[in-house]
Amino acid sequence: MLKNVSRRLLQIPESPIRKLVPYATNAIKKGIKVYYFNIGDPDIETPEIMLEVLTNWKQKTITYSRSHGEPTLLDSLKAYYNKLGHTSININNLVVTLGGSEAISMAFLATTEVGDEILTFEPFYTNYNSYAAVNGVKIVPVKTSAKDGFHFPPQQVIEKKISSKTKAILFCNPNNPTGTVYSQKEINTLVSIAKKHNLFIIADEVYREFVFDKRKHFSILNYLSEIPKQIILVDSLSKRYSLCGARVGVLCSLNKQIIDGAMRIAQGRLSAGLIDQLMASKLSKVPESYFKKVHLEYQNRRNTLYRGLLSIPGVSVPNPEGAFYCIVDLPVKNSEDFCKFLLTDFNLKGETIMIAPAAGFYATPGLGRNQVRIAYVLKVEYIKKLIEILRQALPAYNNKLKSRG
Repeated sequence: MLKNVSRRLLQIPESPIRKLVPYATNAIKKGIKVYYFNIGDPDIETPEIMLEVLTNWKQKTITYSRSHGEPTLLDSLKAYYNKLGHTSININNLVVTLGGSEAISMAFLATTEVGDEILTFEPFYTNYNSYAAVNGVKIVPVKTSAKDGFHFPPQQVIEKKISSKTKAILFCNPNNPTGTVYSQKEINTLVSIAKKHNLFIIADEVYREFVFDKRKHFSILNYLSEIPKQIILVDSLSKRYSLCGARVGVLCSLNKQIIDGAMRIAQGRLSAGLIDQLMASKLSKVPESYFKKVHLEYQNRRNTLYRGLLSIPGVSVPNPEGAFYCIVDLPVKNSEDFCKFLLTDFNLKGETIMIAPAAGFYATPGLGRNQVRIAYVLKVEYIKKLIEILRQALPAYNNKLKSRG
């Protein structure tokens, strides 16, 4: 008799970001234009200096790269972190990964045994659940609230969730999916908890550059001298340089055991992509003007989306402080059903939108059922279309429910 597949495999959740793709595909087949606001895949142009690696490619064979990472990329990454003021970081503290996703999975494996727990703050990046299931780890959620802008609760509330199985605190700053940017005081609180309970801190800082309204991003790397063995930084070039399709991430730690272990994992999967890394290695040559332009564009998108959402009856949303996401409360009871409705039963002049139901960004059952996550990764013109589609789709959806009785 055939053995059963593993329980871990069955426990890996379906992505709420991508699960409605078949509905979008069917809509397109019917001639409907679909605007994708469900996923953080920006339409911002990749820096020209990186694209030139492709246009000027001469190498006749696409070889393996080094497991550690391409030397030119490691040098560029070291220079990047040093320029931010973190001069204790050198290439021996870095491992190049297949996107930030692999770095997260490596961090989970490095800090936990099967059955251990990692604290994080909900709503959270949904794929944390997937990496936890793969590694046999339990995500323990600490609830945050829209009325507080999804900022951290008091220290005593966080500490109530710590058990003998807790090994790490995981947080994303600026936050995906909420757009929250945590203050220095909040980061101080996490460090205090980590020191008190001897926990690792896994910091996902993929959206570091995208902070609005003259706020400042306060990095966990500022604490490297205070708790050098407990900090693991997860980073990625996907969003910063619009390189989502070039899977290049980074695991950073001053803990030699963690880096050595990550290197052994990296050797087992051979290497990250050669071409991807050589493109990314040009990061030190990307002009500051690129970031200023991109930052202004995202802030304009944020402003357009925020004002537009608040103009729709029954809709509420905290003003996103960073990244390019927001969690939105809608006047519906089942946001997943509404998201399907947008793709199967509604269009405005032949156009509709794809957005992500938010329940999948929570670990606590029942939370997020009337919420969606919107990624403002498309230009302002399309964000305005999103607003008008939502404005008309919400009453159409609720009227359809009433007609069903």
